[in-house]
Amino acid sequence: MSDTDNTSSNDAVQAQGAAQGPVVRKVPEGDDRERMVCVDCGFIHYDNPRIVAGAVCTWQDKILLCRRAIAPRIGYWTIPAGYLELNETTDEGARREVVEESGASVDIGPFLGMFEIPRISQIYMIYQAAMTGPELNPGPESTEAALFDWEDIPWDELAFPSVTWALNVYRSGNGPRFEVIRHP
Repeated sequence: MSDTDNTSSNDAVQAQGAAQGPVVRKVPEGDDRERMVCVDCGFIHYDNPRIVAGAVCTWQDKILLCRRAIAPRIGYWTIPAGYLELNETTDEGARREVVEESGASVDIGPFLGMFEIPRISQIYMIYQAAMTGPELNPGPESTEAALFDWEDIPWDELAFPSVTWALNVYRSGNGPRFEVIRHP
């Protein structure tokens, strides 16, 4: 998960995966913005926002955080979250990310909220999740996973503004929030 960098792949490389010939950036007929278009077959590549699924996980009164082992923000703490996979629901993606990043077993609970970051084309879908036990076994994307009391959360070491947002929405007790929160 990254709300600081635009992780879109090179437009031409993505478009050539389905195009039959060279691609150019132009406004297709009937459209109102530039897209990558194959000059031979007319295939139009639509580069759409990425969806991030994640969860604020708790064991008793403690919050689960994972220390990132991958860029961006290596060494900083985050909630388990990452890009949604094809054919996956947002709650399935949240559960998968929890397992991949922390090794925790969870019951996904109510939807906590949606967080948009238009400048980097990301949409966050964050859930609440109750851990079924305190056992943690971080995967390759995390150097460690730990449970924190609220007052011990390393606020200055959180990886992204979206993590702070999710934790504060959870703490407010006003969830689930079905409003859109915009990040500048």
